Amino acid sequence: MSENKFVKGILYGAVVGGAITLLDRKTRDSVMNKTRYVRNEIKYYSKNREELKNNIEQQITKWKSVYDQFSSDAMYLTEKVNEAKEITPQVKTLFTDTKDAFSQSKEEYKSIVVPEQEEKSIFEPKK
Repeated sequence: MSENKFVKGILYGAVVGGAITLLDRKTRDSVMNKTRYVRNEIKYYSKNREELKNNIEQQITKWKSVYDQFSSDAMYLTEKVNEAKEITPQVKTLFTDTKDAFSQSKEEYKSIVVPEQEEKSIFEPKK
């Protein structure tokens, strides 16, 4: 029962809101022009049903092609995401291997550059 009041309240609010907006002259003119346009379109297409049918078919064809293109793009993106998912573990392994190689090289470079027994610098004064 409260749902009926709710729906009625929404409808009454819409009617009152619409009536209030019509107090503005520009809004009234716009509504009247749009109403005239729609009325003329209805009259025209009621007399020219084949043209209406052709226009609807053209719109359907257009939206089908948009859907097909979107679908094709979505499949392409899905394919690329799946390829990226397959490559990611390989890249991670490559980075890990590279990091390990640099870590090992670092120790080898240290042993080459700084011998185990530190040599005295030639710049230190002699005692």
